[in-house]
Amino acid sequence: MAVMPAVPLHTVALRDSGDPYLLTPHAIEAPPTSVAASLRRVGPGMVLAAAIVGSGELIATTTLGAQVGFAALWIILVSCVIKPVVQAELGRYTIATGHTGLEGFDRVPGPRLGVSWLVWAWGITVALTLLQVGGMYGGVAQVLHLLAPAIPLNLWVGICLLLTIGILLGGGYERIEKLAIVKVGFFTMLTICAAAVLLRSDAITTSALAGGLSLRLPAAGLATAIAVFGMTGVGATELVQYPYWCVEKGYARFVGPRDGSAAWTSRARGWIRVMHFDIACSLVIYTLATVAFYLLGAGVLHRMGVVPAERDTVRVLSQIYTQTLGDWALWLFYAGAVVTLYGTIFAATAAHSRLFADAMRIGGMYLRDDTRSRRQWRNGFLVALSVLPAVFYWFIESPVQMVLAGGLAQSALLPLIGIAALYLRHTSLPADIRPSMATTIMLWIATVVMTGFALYYVAARVGAL
Repeated sequence: MAVMPAVPLHTVALRDSGDPYLLTPHAIEAPPTSVAASLRRVGPGMVLAAAIVGSGELIATTTLGAQVGFAALWIILVSCVIKPVVQAELGRYTIATGHTGLEGFDRVPGPRLGVSWLVWAWGITVALTLLQVGGMYGGVAQVLHLLAPAIPLNLWVGICLLLTIGILLGGGYERIEKLAIVKVGFFTMLTICAAAVLLRSDAITTSALAGGLSLRLPAAGLATAIAVFGMTGVGATELVQYPYWCVEKGYARFVGPRDGSAAWTSRARGWIRVMHFDIACSLVIYTLATVAFYLLGAGVLHRMGVVPAERDTVRVLSQIYTQTLGDWALWLFYAGAVVTLYGTIFAATAAHSRLFADAMRIGGMYLRDDTRSRRQWRNGFLVALSVLPAVFYWFIESPVQMVLAGGLAQSALLPLIGIAALYLRHTSLPADIRPSMATTIMLWIATVVMTGFALYYVAARVGAL
């Protein structure tokens, strides 16, 4: 098996420039050895959770519950637990080689047009998921319009757009991480409390929960179910984002350039353990939040016979709080919806701008050690990727349909990401950093499951024609 060479040290990289994408001997740091010390290094998973606990949960997951009741509970659970193994292996690849996620994708065999076909597939998927981000703009705007109806809905979208650009242009990873932690903590805990209240009522029964674990795909909500699988838990785009947040947190930089020494291997293994701890922490958070949103949709909205649609999305969704906690909780829902949806806009835009800037580097637009060009490309994409979703909403004005369209695109990309993770695991990792056989088997299983969901949807659509 071929092993990727260590990332070369460019002349500029010999100085500690502070750029997390450059590996220098000056930035090497021993990994933490205790749980408390490791907890202080958690971060990339929280940023990812901020992107995850958003439209997929608040809009798509509750919509699925409203459509099919508890029948798709197993899809939610599988979606949350099956994909982190792929996430971890992409992170392992970046920490062990110093290459970014898209750089790894660019090495997958196949047709090329400047960059690999897989990088193009990722770019096209992100373009489609901008509809999803546009749906989140619409959701935030609907809440703000309810609070201040004198300001038109579309103007609220414009205000959110300008706010996003202003915040992201002026800050780096630390700002994003802090806002992500606030966002994740606030609405996640609130929603779990609402679901706990629901569990104590007669809205959720043991037989209903058992029926939700029967491993059947609900025909009535098939498109929504597949979309939810694509975007809940770690969605396809979040899987690609995670290695970049690991880089910006410093995991790869702390390991340093690979020199074949035992010290390097020890550091790499240590920081990979920290990464696994980071993934585990975020897994607990977004799984609890996702299941809570689904139970609220199935236990409240499905029983009421209402499904969110177009301009009444927020009004309908607010009932998952008011029907469980009381009318007083309406204002909590409004505040939580703004924080949740806007936090996802914020995290997704920050990540995509970094990835597109890196794609330009891979395509030959600038060199790895050209920090200034990387930042310029990132800021340019940040503006573009903030404006386009808002424009999409102004034309479509249906948050639910926009979010589901983005989720279906992510479902189609998931099998390709799994295949790429398998290829990189078997061809590109140093022998002493490769995962265990058990992890490799889990990676294969995850890829097969993700492929199965995508093929099932295609077969069902063809059969319906």
